[in-house]
Amino acid sequence: MARLLDIPQGGIVPGPLTAFDAARVRITAIDEGEKGDDDEGDGGAGQIDLVTKTRAKPKKPSQFKVLMLNDDYTPMEFVVLVLKRFFRMDMEQATQVMLHVHQRGVGVCGIYPYEIAETKVNQVMDFARQNQHPLQCTLEKA
Repeated sequence: MARLLDIPQGGIVPGPLTAFDAARVRITAIDEGEKGDDDEGDGGAGQIDLVTKTRAKPKKPSQFKVLMLNDDYTPMEFVVLVLKRFFRMDMEQATQVMLHVHQRGVGVCGIYPYEIAETKVNQVMDFARQNQHPLQCTLEKA
């Protein structure tokens, strides 16, 4: 049988509850006449058993695609460098993505939670600006 925690009605839970304990709680009703009695002289009468199930499933964060846009001025070697540096691609994979961007006008560099995707876009844009290239990078919901 499941272990139940005895908690006086309106009382304080003794210590932190584990996920297992939180799912099984016994609330004990205390009659005015019983206050101060240490014994359960009524054989369990006046007790209310409440068993609850808690299912806390954390929601997965929304994913965003980091997109690189083609332009006619940024050298292909620079795009490969960006893909290797900021998206941790090897030479072959970075070259494939660069060619895809060059031929189709846009390509996916990676899929990340919003904060990471936004950071990557800002890093790429700052790096391109520092190197005087008009490379554009953006994000969209995956």
